[in-house]
Amino acid sequence: MTRRGFPDGSVVVRTFPVTFLHDTTQSRHEKKWHTFIYAVEGNLEVRTGGTRRLVPSDRAVWIPADTECTTTMRAPITMRSLFFAPGVLKKAPQLRTVVASPLLRELIQEVTRLGALDRSNTRHRRLLGVLLDTIGDAPDVQLEVPTPNDPRARRFAESVIGDPGATQSLSKIARSVGASLRTIERCFVTETGLTLGQWRRRVRLFHALQRLEAGASATEAALDAGYQSPSAFSQAFARQFGRTPTGRTTTPQTSRRT
Repeated sequence: MTRRGFPDGSVVVRTFPVTFLHDTTQSRHEKKWHTFIYAVEGNLEVRTGGTRRLVPSDRAVWIPADTECTTTMRAPITMRSLFFAPGVLKKAPQLRTVVASPLLRELIQEVTRLGALDRSNTRHRRLLGVLLDTIGDAPDVQLEVPTPNDPRARRFAESVIGDPGATQSLSKIARSVGASLRTIERCFVTETGLTLGQWRRRVRLFHALQRLEAGASATEAALDAGYQSPSAFSQAFARQFGRTPTGRTTTPQTSRRT
């Protein structure tokens, strides 16, 4: 008989290291445990409800237990997944994308090397405490693209996502879905918390990141995402992801947890 909150007895963290050589999409099958995913190489996309959440190799995502989601792994990708028993947390966690600091990456690798953490083991308990504190202190990053529910705004979103680099104006896209630009703008602000310009910028930058991960040059990724100026693309990319398209680290956009 297991205690409530500890589905696997004294084992409080399980691990699952895996490499995918082909793009793979999976619906979540393990809902009794909180899931923490870090991509050593490559990137993945997590969809929850109407939100796309991008997780590149220098980020990690925390998915609470019982969260319905679909994960797409962009190959080639090497991942480390940690599964936490709900009982190890004092309060219910939120879905988060966080910065994977060097310390956090090393902790993930060490726990993966061990294979599991058992609360009956003193060293494992100490390691668990450090791991949870490090995840809790990690800065949140804004790597989500929410989708509005309004039918016209959703058609607008599908049009932009289908061709991120299109040069047509926002007004023209709005007219094509049967609404004024002002109406679409109001829907996006109300339902996603982003202005139309902010939302499309994220879609374009996410697309550019995926092109870079697939081997495209910074210039190719910029043009494919609708940027005519590589320097403007580089600046926007660095503000969003905390690094330049060539990999040099800058200060990422972060948000405080509430």
